Amino acid sequence: MKRLWTVPLLFIITLLLLLTGHYLSTLIVFAAAVAIIWISSWRKFFIIEPIVSVFRRAMPPLSATEREALESGTVWWDGELFSGKPDWTKLLAANKQELTGEEQAFLAGPVEQLCEQLNDWQINHQDHDLPPQVWDFIKQQQFFGLIIPKQYGGLGFSPLAHSQVIMKVASRSVTASVTVMVPNSLGPAELLLHYGTQKQKDYYLPRLARGEEVPCFALTGPEAGSDASNIPDKGIVCKREFEGKEITGILLNWEKRYITLGPVATLLGLAFHLYDPDHLLGDSFDGRDDIGITLALIPTDTPGIRIGQRHWPMGTAFQNGPNWGKDVFIPLDWIIGGVDYAGQGWHMLMESLAAGRSISLPALSAGAAKLACRITGAYAQIRKQFHQPIGHFEGIADVLGRMAGQTYMIDAVRRTTAQAVSAGERPAVLSAIAKYQLTEAMRRIVNDAMDVHGGKSICLGSHNVLANIYQTIPISITVEGANILTRNLIIFGQGAIRAHPYILQEMAALEAETGKQAVTQFNAIFSRHLLHTIRNIGRSVLLGVSKGRFSRAPPSPLRPLYQQINHLSAAMAVTTDFSLALLGGSLKRRESLSSRMGDVLSQLYLASCSLQNYEHNNEADDIDLARWAVEHAVFQAQQALINLLANLPNRFLGWLLKRLVFPLGPRYRPPSDKLTHRLAQQILQPGPVRDRLTAGIYLPADKDQVVQQLELTLALCVEAEPIEQMLRKATLSAESALQKGVISDDEFLLVVSARSARSQAIAVDHFSAQLEEAVL
Repeated sequence: MKRLWTVPLLFIITLLLLLTGHYLSTLIVFAAAVAIIWISSWRKFFIIEPIVSVFRRAMPPLSATEREALESGTVWWDGELFSGKPDWTKLLAANKQELTGEEQAFLAGPVEQLCEQLNDWQINHQDHDLPPQVWDFIKQQQFFGLIIPKQYGGLGFSPLAHSQVIMKVASRSVTASVTVMVPNSLGPAELLLHYGTQKQKDYYLPRLARGEEVPCFALTGPEAGSDASNIPDKGIVCKREFEGKEITGILLNWEKRYITLGPVATLLGLAFHLYDPDHLLGDSFDGRDDIGITLALIPTDTPGIRIGQRHWPMGTAFQNGPNWGKDVFIPLDWIIGGVDYAGQGWHMLMESLAAGRSISLPALSAGAAKLACRITGAYAQIRKQFHQPIGHFEGIADVLGRMAGQTYMIDAVRRTTAQAVSAGERPAVLSAIAKYQLTEAMRRIVNDAMDVHGGKSICLGSHNVLANIYQTIPISITVEGANILTRNLIIFGQGAIRAHPYILQEMAALEAETGKQAVTQFNAIFSRHLLHTIRNIGRSVLLGVSKGRFSRAPPSPLRPLYQQINHLSAAMAVTTDFSLALLGGSLKRRESLSSRMGDVLSQLYLASCSLQNYEHNNEADDIDLARWAVEHAVFQAQQALINLLANLPNRFLGWLLKRLVFPLGPRYRPPSDKLTHRLAQQILQPGPVRDRLTAGIYLPADKDQVVQQLELTLALCVEAEPIEQMLRKATLSAESALQKGVISDDEFLLVVSARSARSQAIAVDHFSAQLEEAVL
C-alpha cells in the first residue's frame, strides 16, 4: 500500500521539479509527503479522511431507483473500454453465433409468408390496421411466442433469431414489426420468464405463445414519461370482496397512455406504486407504508378498467392507445412474482428493458437501414441526370458510401449485442448505446435515402416504400427511453459508475456505517484507483504519440484500428477520472459534458462491434465497409473528447488533459473520399458485398412489387450501360444504331427493355382530385 502511494507521489514530484526548478524545496516537500504516506495513521489523517469527506460532499446519496438502475443488468465490454486497456480476446474469443435449422426454417417459411401478406400502403392509409387474416396468421404461427421456451408451448428462439425475425418483418412493414416486437420485448412474457411464479408461468405463457392472449405493458402516463420512476398511479393494499370472498388484495387507480397493443390487449401488464398503510403484508416489509414500484398482470375485462380509443402515431397503423383504471381490485397473487416481488418493479423493469434495447429496436433499425441502402443504391444507378446515373456524381457517391458504412455498423452492433444476450449478459449500458446510436444512425440513413430519391420520395403512394419508414422514425427515437434522455443521462451517467472498475466500490465504501470502516475500505480501493489512473495517464500519452502502436491487438489487416481504440480507451479512462474528481456528483447534471463522455463510450462500442463483425464473417471483400465504420467511429470519439475538454469549467484542467490524451494533437481523420466512393460502388450494382450488407431483409419474388421491380431494373440497366455509353459517344439513337448495324437485335432489345423498366421504376403515384383513387 505504501509503495502504491509512492508511485503517484514520485510522478507529481518529477513534474514539480521539471516545472519549477526549485530542487531543495521540492525535496523537502517530498520528504514530508513520504513520511505522511509511510506512517499509516498520518496517511489516514492527512490524506484519506479529507478525501472521504470531500467525496461524500461531492457524491450525494443515491435514491432507491437510481441504485436499482445501477445494480440492474451486467457489465461486459463496457467494462473493458472503461478499464483503459481492453482485452480483445474477450470480444473475439466467442464463435460467431449461427441460427439453428429450425430458426432458419421459420424465417424462410412463416416469416416469408407473413411478409407476402403485408401491404404497408393498404395497412396504413386504407385499413388503418393489420388485416384480420394477418392477425390470425401471427397468432397461429406463434409470432407472440418467439422468446417463450418450448416447454410452455413457445418457439424458444435465440436472441439472434428473435432479432432476425423482427429485422425481416420491419423491412416490409413497420406496423407488423411493432405488433410482433412488443410482446417479445418489454412485455408480460419477458417479465414472467424471469420473475413469474410457477403458477403464473404455467397459466399465462402457453396462452401467450398460442396467441390466446394479446399482451401489452402499461408504464407511461401523462405525468411519468422519462421520469417513469415517479409513477403517480397507486395501489393500496386492503381487504375487499373478490369473486364472493373477502381477501387481501390491491385497490388500483391509474392513467396510462402510449400503450402499444393496448386497444386490442386482453392481458395488461401494469406498473404502479404500491402502499400498505395497514401493514397487511406482514413483517416482510419492515412495517413500511411505501412498498415501492410493483408490477401486476391484469385481464383487461376486470371491472374498473377502461380501454381508450387509439392514438395515431405518425400515421402508422399499429395499435396504440390509453387506458385507465378506477378502483380496480386485484388479488395479491396477480403481482408478477407474487408478494415476494412487491416493491421490486423498477429493478425488474430495468433488467427487462435491456431486451427491447438490445434486440427489438436494433433489429428494426437494421431492417430499415438495409432496405433503404439497397433500394437507394439501385435507384441511384437507375435514375439518370445529364445522361449518366446519379450515383456517379461525387455528391451522391458521398451519401451512398456513408449509408453503406453506417448500415454495416448497425448490423454489426445488432449481431454483437444479440450474441452477448445469448451468452447470458444483460447489458444495461451497452443496450442503451445500441438503442440510441442505431436509431439515430437509421434516421441519418433514411434521411439520406430520401435526399437521393428526391421528388419520388415525397410523393405518397403504394410505390413509395421509403415514406412510411421516414414518417415512423420519431417513434423509435422516442420509445424505450427518449434518445435525448438516453444520451444525456443514461449512457455515461450509468456507465461511468456501473462499468468503471472502482467508482461503484468507492461509493459503497462511503456508505459504510462507521467512519473508521469507511476510511479503511476507501483507503484500499482508492489506492488501487489512483495507481490505475496513473497507469492510464502513461498509456494515454504513449499511445497518443504513437497512434496506439505498441499496444496489444489481434493479428488482423485492421490491427492499427484496434490500437487506435486502445488509445482512446485509455484517454476516456483518464478523462473520466479527472472529470469526476473535478465535478463529482454534479457531473450528471452537467448534461452537455456527460453526453459527450457518453458519445466517446458509444463510438468505441460501435467500432468494437464493427471489428468483431469483420473478424467473424471473415469476408475479405468487406474490409472497406469495416474500415469505414471503424474510422468513422474513432474520429467521432476523438471529436467528442476534444469538445468535452474544450468545455470543462476548469480551463487549466482541460488544457492539461488535452496534452495528456492528445500530446501531439488530434491524430485521427474521418474516412477518406476515396474509401467512401468505393463503398458507394459496392451498392450501385449487384454483387456479393451488396447482398451481404443487406442480408436478412424481405425481397419479394413478385416482379410487380416495388423492391423486386428495382432489382430487375438495376440488373437490366447495369447490363445495358456499356451500350448506352457507346450510343452517347456515337451520338446515335438506339433505332439508328440498329439500322446501321452498330448494335445487334439482342442489344437493341436490352436497351429498350432497360429504358422501359427505368421509366416504370422512377414513376410516382398520382391520385384523383379527392386523393382517393391512386394510379401510376
